[in-house]
Amino acid sequence: MNATQSVLDAAAKIVDDFGHHRTAEYFAGFSSDATFMFYTHTERLNSRAEYEALWAKWEAEDGFKVHACRSSHQKVQLIGNDAAVFTHLVSSDIEFAGEVSTVEERETIVFANLGDHWVAVHEHLSPETVA
Repeated sequence: MNATQSVLDAAAKIVDDFGHHRTAEYFAGFSSDATFMFYTHTERLNSRAEYEALWAKWEAEDGFKVHACRSSHQKVQLIGNDAAVFTHLVSSDIEFAGEVSTVEERETIVFANLGDHWVAVHEHLSPETVA
């Protein structure tokens, strides 16, 4: 399998696990030292553990649950043999406080090649806006 397809497969697994609220599997797609930038959160998250703690807080305090996630307009940019940038549009059905709404976002995930698989090392989300 070529590197581009391997990155697409790794990204598809992250999206699918997120979309089915499979928390452990979703977080397993990220390295322990991955960083995260979310426009809905004021600070950079400096590790997977920080994101996992925030996720657990959303679940406990806000009734957070992911109902579905769809990816489109995907692009992979390989950086040598060791890194890749994956960008796409993502549409997620998210529940907060008992209400489900659809969130449209742009996302960048940076992947590192660990030899036998690709792992996400950075995720950045921004709102999808219409000019």
